[in-house]
Amino acid sequence: MTDTQLQAEAIEASTGGSALITNSRGDYLLHLRDDIEGICWPGYWTPIGGRPEPGESLADTVAREVAEETGLTIPLKEFTTVQQRNAEHLGKGPIAIYTGHWDGDAHALPLTEGIMLHWFPASVLPRLRVPPWCREAIALHQDV
Repeated sequence: MTDTQLQAEAIEASTGGSALITNSRGDYLLHLRDDIEGICWPGYWTPIGGRPEPGESLADTVAREVAEETGLTIPLKEFTTVQQRNAEHLGKGPIAIYTGHWDGDAHALPLTEGIMLHWFPASVLPRLRVPPWCREAIALHQDV
């Protein structure tokens, strides 16, 4: 599926894109979302991401969200698409997953949304409150 097709599906479904950012140890940078009503996956750990603004590509959406929420400007590569299936958490439809690499202190990043950023090895995910689509994306990434 091309970025244009992903973008059209994501916009139609009111979903978007997310960045699996890893470090040299293979840990994933996850964002603890605010636990408030009205947002997708409140109180869950998720990769950085969001919904496209009008006329914005998914690649640009993910790059913008990463920059806005962490201050990072890193190269991102299209990876896969996963399905968000739980309407209870205000999300349903495709999420385009991009990958990136960064080595640094997650706690030193200028967090502008949510509660905190933290590096986690994939082996810890079963103990975290993580959406199914995030588990799926990381499992697919582990298989690469």
